[in-house]
Amino acid sequence: MAASRQTPLPGNGFSLLMTADSETMEERGSTSMTRWKIDPDHAVGEFTVYHMMVTPVHGQFNAVRGQVLFDPADPGSASIEVEIDAAGLHTGVERRDNHLKSADFFDVETFPEISFKSTDIEVVALNNLNITGDLTIRGTTLPVTFSTRFLGPSMFHDDELNQTYTTYGFRAAASINREDFGMSWNVEIEDGGFMVGKAVDIVFNAEIDLEG
Repeated sequence: MAASRQTPLPGNGFSLLMTADSETMEERGSTSMTRWKIDPDHAVGEFTVYHMMVTPVHGQFNAVRGQVLFDPADPGSASIEVEIDAAGLHTGVERRDNHLKSADFFDVETFPEISFKSTDIEVVALNNLNITGDLTIRGTTLPVTFSTRFLGPSMFHDDELNQTYTTYGFRAAASINREDFGMSWNVEIEDGGFMVGKAVDIVFNAEIDLEG
């Protein structure tokens, strides 16, 4: 019996939704776009920021779910939306997690969701895209471009579920200045430095499975 695809990840709260509505499809005249479902057991959002200007500290959002409208032969015609449960932030240190969820940073009680909606997708090389869209954090919306690579398809039959998967994998990366989104808390340290870096590197990794 083949192994099940169930692979739980630590933490929770990252909701990734990649969709394209019918109006967008009609505007582009696409008839071959197909729907794909995010595999929640093989998807994660990660972020990295420097502590005391010398040490990269990592965190992540898990519990990814959603759909993709995507034609592998025409990836530039896809349309993407992302929704993130900000309260699902997880760095492995409870005190740090609580601070990041507070009004000093994500203010998850006031702004429970982070969102991204694509506005343009540029094919830059084989299996490589620049996905530009509106990123909203703490109620502030700014354009951000994700450098994206996708691989596939790969096929797998799950004997336990009696289901065959056709799968693509995506990795999307970008860097933002957290202060642009209202997260300006900091503490000065010796030699003119700061406790928390301004630049935040973001990486989304996700598998998508063909629906139907």
